[in-house]
Amino acid sequence: MKPITLFVLKYCGYCRRALQHLEAVKAEHPELARVPLAVIDEAEQRELARQYDYYYVPTFYIGDEKVHEGPVSREQVLGILERAFQDQRQD
Repeated sequence: MKPITLFVLKYCGYCRRALQHLEAVKAEHPELARVPLAVIDEAEQRELARQYDYYYVPTFYIGDEKVHEGPVSREQVLGILERAFQDQRQD
């Protein structure tokens, strides 16, 4: 499986919703909770965030590939976690 990196802002409503979706999906699908997940607050880790190419938060990366940017549904979060879980290639 590949790691997921999620870029957020603390006061972003869409980011809070994405994090809620993540927790709900992991509770419903415990095997997906094994996917490594790094949540990066771009305001607190500016230098790290600048290394990635995105404009809106939340933004999801699987490995080095941007897979979603902007508001996200629960179904999309499930798809992102499943894709990372099933990807056997390592970066």
